[in-house]
Amino acid sequence: MRVLGIEGTAWAASAAVFDTAADEILVESDPYQPDSGGIHPREAAEHMGEAIPTVIERALEHAAALTDERPPVDAVAFSRGPGLGPCLRIVATAARSLAATLDVPLVGVNHMVAHLEIGRHESDFDSPVCLNASGANAHLLGYHDGRYRILGETMDTGVGNAIDKFTRHVGWSHPGGPKVERAARDGEYHELPYVVKGMDFSFSGIMSAAKDAYDDGVPVEDVCRGLEETIFAMLTEVTERALSLTGSDELVLGGGVGQNERLQGMLAEMCEARGASFHAPEPRFLRDNAGMIAVLGARMAEAGDTVPVEDSAVDPDFRPDEVPVTWREDATSVARSHADDGAVRGAEATVDFAGSTVVKRRLAKGYRHPDLDERLRTTRTRAEARLTSEARRHGVPTPLVVDVDPVEGVITFQQVGEADLADDLTPDRVERVGRYLARLHAAGIVHGDPTTRNVRVAPDGEFLIDFGLGFHSGHVEDHAMDLHVFRQSVVGTATDPGVLLTALVDGYRDERTDGGTVEGSEPPDDGEATGADGDVAPAEAVLARLRDVEGRGRYQ
Repeated sequence: MRVLGIEGTAWAASAAVFDTAADEILVESDPYQPDSGGIHPREAAEHMGEAIPTVIERALEHAAALTDERPPVDAVAFSRGPGLGPCLRIVATAARSLAATLDVPLVGVNHMVAHLEIGRHESDFDSPVCLNASGANAHLLGYHDGRYRILGETMDTGVGNAIDKFTRHVGWSHPGGPKVERAARDGEYHELPYVVKGMDFSFSGIMSAAKDAYDDGVPVEDVCRGLEETIFAMLTEVTERALSLTGSDELVLGGGVGQNERLQGMLAEMCEARGASFHAPEPRFLRDNAGMIAVLGARMAEAGDTVPVEDSAVDPDFRPDEVPVTWREDATSVARSHADDGAVRGAEATVDFAGSTVVKRRLAKGYRHPDLDERLRTTRTRAEARLTSEARRHGVPTPLVVDVDPVEGVITFQQVGEADLADDLTPDRVERVGRYLARLHAAGIVHGDPTTRNVRVAPDGEFLIDFGLGFHSGHVEDHAMDLHVFRQSVVGTATDPGVLLTALVDGYRDERTDGGTVEGSEPPDDGEATGADGDVAPAEAVLARLRDVEGRGRYQ
């Protein structure tokens, strides 16, 4: 089979031919380069309109040279989204016209799933976790029960766009990523905010701090070094957490930011340390390109997953978890691979069982800058010991803290539970976890990483563990994010998440029928308390914000 792929989600006008028999991909690209600033949607669309016919013609000439048959390709695939609407519509129009002219099937491809599939195609991995790090996107994906599930994602903007905001501030032209990479090689590490929430992350505060540092006279090379060390360490940490949650030992990288050597080095070092395999596609398949569209288009066409012209509308907000994965029959679920060897490795620590106690050692991470690593290990060890004990006082089952050494990153706990919640997910257990999170929030405590791996289960109940990312807050967004993190881990690992998610919400709401305030306080009208005076957001405000978080469509 030969498939013509057409890409044009934002800046790269590209066409490619994938010959499945020869396993060869030819790519023709004509990228848009703005004169100043970032991508201008109108200018990008104008470029797309001029460049798409040319790159298609070149790709078809190549396809024609491969065969005497007519038509020279068996299907036409195009990037249906996510991306800039005007650019997507130009590409879709060209694809529809070409498919009709050649009388071949039309295939609509999700751009972000294509980033994953080109990595899986090159690596021949079975069921990897994928880190997509591109301009407008940043998320973790894993295959489970017929779809690619979102394991973690940005809470505000894509990683490339975040970096570009800083480079525009200092007067550098688009794209900013390569310029930051070059400058960082000559810089010294400058401390910036580090923001991870379970497997989710945020860049807005880092960018503001980077701009302020530059304005205050910090050498731009030092700020760039701080940006790389901070942002890429965040991405590597949440990726390791996703590997730990799922038990997967395979990782693929996708997206244009993935070309950064420092990011690739961090991911490779992390994977080597935990015995996982890592694959970064060659640079031409990391940045936006039609080769990945053609590869996924071929897989979909072989599975009969084509689209009639009347149903081929583009979707600028096309999320990867909305795509039925029709081309992977009987595929291994990433969420079940952990059971193969009976062992699950932690993302940050080793755990040694010693009789009735557990010794948790927070590991030094070689991929992180030493100053950053020391800061995170010390502060998280202290937070975990303090909040674990405080949660018990508010009626949340947690292990007793026997001893703590924050300098060495070691805590000794009472041993609790017989398995992780991920191995025994039931509505009753999830409902009780919802109640425990409600008790934490009513006390102004945020767990920070409440996944199905951070709840231990026993015959008589459940225990919340691993408060290392926790903090004090009564803010509705922080409480909603706690629920969101737990919800994502359920969706990413459960066979039937719907009934479990209902149980979570019911437990949370029922536990806080009094409005969810600490005794003696009243929540503010808008539910936006800071927690400094004991006020916390009421339950319904938190659940409403959770619905808002889930519906933000942060990929664009």
